[in-house]
Amino acid sequence: MAIITISRGSYSKGKEVAEKVAERLGYECISREVLLDASDRFQIPEVKLIRAIHDSPSILDRFNHGKQIFIAYIRSALTCRVAKDKVVYHGLAGHILLTGVPHVLKVRIIADMANRIQAEMQREGISQDQALTLLERDDQERRKWTKNIYGVDPWDSSLYDIVVHIHKLTVSDAVDFICQAATKEQFTTTESYQRKMEDFALACQVKAALVDPFFDVGVTCEYGNVLIYTKASNHQINKLEKMAKRIEKEIEGINNLEVHAGVPVPKNAI
Repeated sequence: MAIITISRGSYSKGKEVAEKVAERLGYECISREVLLDASDRFQIPEVKLIRAIHDSPSILDRFNHGKQIFIAYIRSALTCRVAKDKVVYHGLAGHILLTGVPHVLKVRIIADMANRIQAEMQREGISQDQALTLLERDDQERRKWTKNIYGVDPWDSSLYDIVVHIHKLTVSDAVDFICQAATKEQFTTTESYQRKMEDFALACQVKAALVDPFFDVGVTCEYGNVLIYTKASNHQINKLEKMAKRIEKEIEGINNLEVHAGVPVPKNAI
Protein backbone atom coordinates (compact mmCIF):
# COMPACT_ATOMS: atom_id res chain seq x y z
CA MET A 1 0.00 0.00 0.00
CA ALA A 2 1.16 3.55 -0.72
CA ILE A 3 0.14 7.13 -1.42
CA ILE A 4 0.77 8.29 -4.98
CA THR A 5 0.80 11.91 -6.13
CA ILE A 6 0.76 12.69 -9.84
CA SER A 7 1.73 16.15 -11.04
CA ARG A 8 0.56 16.95 -14.55
CA GLY A 9 -0.02 19.71 -17.06
CA SER A 10 -2.98 20.20 -19.37
CA TYR A 11 -3.40 17.52 -22.06
CA SER A 12 -0.52 15.51 -20.63
CA LYS A 13 -2.53 12.30 -20.14
CA GLY A 14 -1.84 12.65 -16.41
CA LYS A 15 -5.48 12.31 -15.42
CA GLU A 16 -5.83 9.17 -17.51
CA VAL A 17 -2.65 7.71 -16.00
CA ALA A 18 -3.87 8.47 -12.47
CA GLU A 19 -7.24 6.84 -13.04
CA LYS A 20 -5.71 3.71 -14.59
CA VAL A 21 -3.14 3.38 -11.79
CA ALA A 22 -5.88 3.65 -9.18
CA GLU A 23 -8.01 1.11 -11.02
CA ARG A 24 -5.20 -1.42 -11.30
CA LEU A 25 -4.07 -1.07 -7.69
CA GLY A 26 -7.57 -0.82 -6.26
CA TYR A 27 -6.83 2.65 -4.85
CA GLU A 28 -9.12 5.65 -4.50
CA CYS A 29 -8.47 8.37 -7.11
CA ILE A 30 -9.00 11.97 -5.98
CA SER A 31 -8.37 15.45 -7.35
CA ARG A 32 -11.18 17.99 -7.38
CA GLU A 33 -12.47 16.82 -3.99
CA VAL A 34 -9.53 18.44 -2.19
CA LEU A 35 -10.14 21.75 -3.93
CA LEU A 36 -13.82 21.61 -2.99
CA ASP A 37 -12.91 21.02 0.66
CA ALA A 38 -10.53 23.99 0.61
CA SER A 39 -13.05 26.14 -1.24
CA ASP A 40 -15.60 25.45 1.45
CA ARG A 41 -13.23 26.28 4.31
CA PHE A 42 -11.73 29.30 2.57
CA GLN A 43 -15.24 30.52 1.66
CA ILE A 44 -14.30 31.23 -1.95
CA PRO A 45 -16.54 29.81 -4.69
CA GLU A 46 -14.79 26.94 -6.43
CA VAL A 47 -14.87 28.69 -9.81
CA LYS A 48 -12.99 31.68 -8.37
CA LEU A 49 -10.43 29.46 -6.69
CA ILE A 50 -9.85 27.55 -9.93
CA ARG A 51 -9.46 30.83 -11.78
CA ALA A 52 -6.91 31.98 -9.20
CA ILE A 53 -4.98 28.75 -9.61
CA HIS A 54 -4.89 28.93 -13.38
CA ASP A 55 -4.54 32.68 -13.80
CA SER A 56 -2.76 34.17 -10.82
CA PRO A 57 -2.73 33.97 -7.03
CA SER A 58 -3.82 37.60 -6.76
CA ILE A 59 -7.21 36.61 -5.33
CA LEU A 60 -5.41 35.44 -2.20
CA ASP A 61 -3.87 38.87 -1.72
CA ARG A 62 -7.32 40.19 -0.79
CA PHE A 63 -7.01 38.33 2.50
CA ASN A 64 -4.54 39.02 5.28
CA HIS A 65 -1.87 36.31 5.08
CA GLY A 66 -3.92 34.70 2.32
CA LYS A 67 -1.14 32.42 1.11
CA GLN A 68 -0.48 30.91 4.53
CA ILE A 69 -4.18 30.37 5.11
CA PHE A 70 -4.72 28.85 1.67
CA ILE A 71 -1.82 26.41 2.08
CA ALA A 72 -3.05 25.38 5.53
CA TYR A 73 -6.56 24.66 4.26
CA ILE A 74 -5.41 22.80 1.14
CA ARG A 75 -2.92 20.70 3.14
CA SER A 76 -5.52 19.89 5.78
CA ALA A 77 -8.05 18.83 3.14
CA LEU A 78 -5.49 16.67 1.35
CA THR A 79 -3.98 14.97 4.39
CA CYS A 80 -7.41 14.11 5.78
CA ARG A 81 -8.22 12.30 2.53
CA VAL A 82 -4.93 10.47 2.05
CA ALA A 83 -4.35 9.49 5.69
CA LYS A 84 -6.39 6.32 5.15
CA ASP A 85 -3.81 5.24 2.53
CA LYS A 86 -4.22 3.55 -0.87
CA VAL A 87 -4.87 6.86 -2.67
CA VAL A 88 -3.81 8.33 -6.01
CA TYR A 89 -3.98 12.13 -5.98
CA HIS A 90 -3.63 14.07 -9.23
CA GLY A 91 -4.23 17.61 -8.19
CA LEU A 92 -2.82 20.75 -6.67
CA ALA A 93 0.81 20.39 -5.48
CA GLY A 94 0.38 17.06 -3.73
CA HIS A 95 4.10 16.31 -3.96
CA ILE A 96 4.82 19.58 -2.12
CA LEU A 97 2.04 19.47 0.45
CA LEU A 98 3.02 15.95 1.53
CA THR A 99 6.73 16.69 1.87
CA GLY A 100 8.08 14.70 4.79
CA VAL A 101 5.60 11.83 4.47
CA PRO A 102 7.97 8.90 3.83
CA HIS A 103 5.79 6.53 1.80
CA VAL A 104 4.55 8.97 -0.85
CA LEU A 105 5.46 8.06 -4.44
CA LYS A 106 5.81 11.36 -6.30
CA VAL A 107 5.27 11.25 -10.06
CA ARG A 108 5.45 13.87 -12.79
CA ILE A 109 3.75 13.24 -16.15
CA ILE A 110 4.80 15.32 -19.15
CA ALA A 111 3.74 14.98 -22.77
CA ASP A 112 5.01 15.81 -26.24
CA MET A 113 3.96 19.35 -27.19
CA ALA A 114 2.80 18.31 -30.67
CA ASN A 115 0.33 15.84 -29.16
CA ARG A 116 -0.86 18.41 -26.65
CA ILE A 117 -1.44 20.91 -29.45
CA GLN A 118 -3.53 18.41 -31.40
CA ALA A 119 -5.67 17.67 -28.34
CA GLU A 120 -6.21 21.40 -27.69
CA MET A 121 -7.12 22.02 -31.34
CA GLN A 122 -9.68 19.23 -31.34
CA ARG A 123 -11.27 20.23 -28.08
CA GLU A 124 -11.44 23.98 -28.70
CA GLY A 125 -11.79 24.01 -32.50
CA ILE A 126 -8.87 26.41 -32.92
CA SER A 127 -5.78 26.70 -35.10
CA GLN A 128 -2.38 25.22 -34.35
CA ASP A 129 -0.88 28.60 -33.49
CA GLN A 130 -3.78 29.45 -31.19
CA ALA A 131 -3.47 26.09 -29.44
CA LEU A 132 0.27 26.55 -28.92
CA THR A 133 -0.28 30.03 -27.48
CA LEU A 134 -2.91 28.76 -25.04
CA LEU A 135 -0.78 25.82 -23.91
CA GLU A 136 2.33 27.92 -23.37
CA ARG A 137 0.32 30.45 -21.39
CA ASP A 138 -1.28 27.72 -19.29
CA ASP A 139 2.11 26.14 -18.55
CA GLN A 140 3.60 29.46 -17.48
CA GLU A 141 0.61 30.34 -15.31
CA ARG A 142 0.74 27.00 -13.51
CA ARG A 143 4.47 27.35 -13.04
CA LYS A 144 4.09 30.91 -11.75
CA TRP A 145 1.38 29.84 -9.31
CA THR A 146 3.48 27.08 -7.75
CA LYS A 147 6.53 29.31 -7.47
CA ASN A 148 4.50 32.14 -5.94
CA ILE A 149 2.60 30.04 -3.41
CA TYR A 150 5.04 27.26 -2.54
CA GLY A 151 8.39 28.71 -3.52
CA VAL A 152 9.44 25.82 -5.76
CA ASP A 153 9.56 25.19 -9.50
CA PRO A 154 7.17 22.36 -10.51
CA TRP A 155 9.44 21.62 -13.49
CA ASP A 156 12.30 20.70 -11.13
CA SER A 157 12.71 16.94 -11.66
CA SER A 158 14.38 16.52 -8.25
CA LEU A 159 10.96 17.00 -6.64
CA TYR A 160 9.77 13.65 -8.03
CA ASP A 161 10.63 9.98 -7.75
CA ILE A 162 9.53 9.31 -11.34
CA VAL A 163 9.20 11.60 -14.37
CA VAL A 164 7.48 9.99 -17.38
CA HIS A 165 7.38 11.58 -20.83
CA ILE A 166 4.30 10.41 -22.73
CA HIS A 167 5.53 10.18 -26.31
CA LYS A 168 7.50 7.05 -27.13
CA LEU A 169 6.30 5.79 -23.78
CA THR A 170 2.54 5.25 -23.72
CA VAL A 171 -0.06 5.73 -21.00
CA SER A 172 0.07 1.97 -20.47
CA ASP A 173 3.84 2.13 -20.01
CA ALA A 174 3.48 4.91 -17.46
CA VAL A 175 0.88 2.91 -15.54
CA ASP A 176 3.20 -0.12 -15.52
CA PHE A 177 6.14 1.89 -14.17
CA ILE A 178 4.13 3.60 -11.45
CA CYS A 179 2.39 0.45 -10.27
CA GLN A 180 5.70 -1.40 -10.13
CA ALA A 181 7.32 1.41 -8.14
CA ALA A 182 4.37 1.54 -5.73
CA THR A 183 5.13 -2.03 -4.65
CA LYS A 184 8.72 -1.22 -3.70
CA GLU A 185 9.62 -1.54 -0.04
CA GLN A 186 10.45 2.15 0.35
CA PHE A 187 6.87 3.11 -0.56
CA THR A 188 5.16 0.41 1.46
CA THR A 189 3.01 1.68 4.29
CA THR A 190 4.46 0.37 7.53
CA GLU A 191 2.88 0.78 10.94
CA SER A 192 5.42 3.50 11.72
CA TYR A 193 4.73 5.34 8.45
CA GLN A 194 0.98 5.16 9.02
CA ARG A 195 1.40 6.61 12.50
CA LYS A 196 3.45 9.49 11.08
CA MET A 197 0.82 10.12 8.41
CA GLU A 198 -1.97 10.23 10.98
CA ASP A 199 0.02 12.59 13.19
CA PHE A 200 0.81 14.80 10.21
CA ALA A 201 -2.86 14.94 9.22
CA LEU A 202 -3.80 15.81 12.79
CA ALA A 203 -1.25 18.62 12.93
CA CYS A 204 -2.57 19.94 9.62
CA GLN A 205 -6.14 20.00 10.95
CA VAL A 206 -5.05 21.96 14.01
CA LYS A 207 -3.01 24.38 11.88
CA ALA A 208 -5.99 24.98 9.57
CA ALA A 209 -8.24 25.63 12.55
CA LEU A 210 -5.84 28.22 13.99
CA VAL A 211 -4.13 29.84 11.03
CA ASP A 212 -6.80 32.50 10.76
CA PRO A 213 -6.28 34.71 12.77
CA PHE A 214 -3.07 33.16 14.18
CA PHE A 215 -1.17 32.85 10.90
CA ASP A 216 2.19 32.62 12.69
CA VAL A 217 1.55 29.37 14.56
CA GLY A 218 3.63 26.24 14.08
CA VAL A 219 2.21 22.82 14.93
CA THR A 220 3.76 19.43 15.62
CA CYS A 221 2.14 16.14 16.54
CA GLU A 222 3.53 12.86 17.82
CA TYR A 223 1.34 9.93 18.86
CA GLY A 224 -1.64 12.27 19.02
CA ASN A 225 0.12 14.76 21.30
CA VAL A 226 -0.14 18.18 19.66
CA LEU A 227 2.14 21.12 20.42
CA ILE A 228 1.32 24.62 19.17
CA TYR A 229 4.17 27.12 18.90
CA THR A 230 3.47 30.82 18.48
CA LYS A 231 5.06 34.24 18.38
CA ALA A 232 1.70 35.85 19.11
CA SER A 233 1.70 38.88 21.37
CA ASN A 234 0.87 38.46 25.04
CA HIS A 235 -2.67 39.77 24.71
CA GLN A 236 -3.37 37.12 22.05
CA ILE A 237 -2.10 34.16 24.05
CA ASN A 238 -5.25 33.82 26.17
CA LYS A 239 -7.40 33.85 23.04
CA LEU A 240 -5.19 31.23 21.43
CA GLU A 241 -5.31 28.99 24.49
CA LYS A 242 -9.11 29.20 24.56
CA MET A 243 -9.30 28.26 20.90
CA ALA A 244 -6.88 25.39 21.53
CA LYS A 245 -9.07 23.97 24.29
CA ARG A 246 -12.06 24.05 21.97
CA ILE A 247 -10.12 22.41 19.17
CA GLU A 248 -8.91 19.67 21.50
CA LYS A 249 -12.53 18.67 22.04
CA GLU A 250 -13.63 19.09 18.43
CA ILE A 251 -10.88 17.28 16.50
CA GLU A 252 -10.89 13.53 16.92
CA GLY A 253 -7.60 11.81 17.70
CA ILE A 254 -5.95 14.44 19.91
CA ASN A 255 -4.59 12.89 23.12
CA ASN A 256 -3.18 16.11 24.51
CA LEU A 257 -2.74 19.66 23.26
CA GLU A 258 -0.40 22.35 24.59
CA VAL A 259 0.43 25.91 23.59
CA HIS A 260 4.08 26.99 23.76
CA ALA A 261 4.63 30.72 23.43
CA GLY A 262 7.91 32.56 23.05
CA VAL A 263 10.02 29.50 22.20
CA PRO A 264 11.71 28.63 18.90
CA VAL A 265 9.49 26.81 16.41
CA PRO A 266 10.90 23.35 15.58
CA LYS A 267 11.99 22.78 11.99
CA ASN A 268 9.51 19.93 11.60
CA ALA A 269 6.55 22.13 12.54
CA ILE A 270 4.00 22.92 9.83
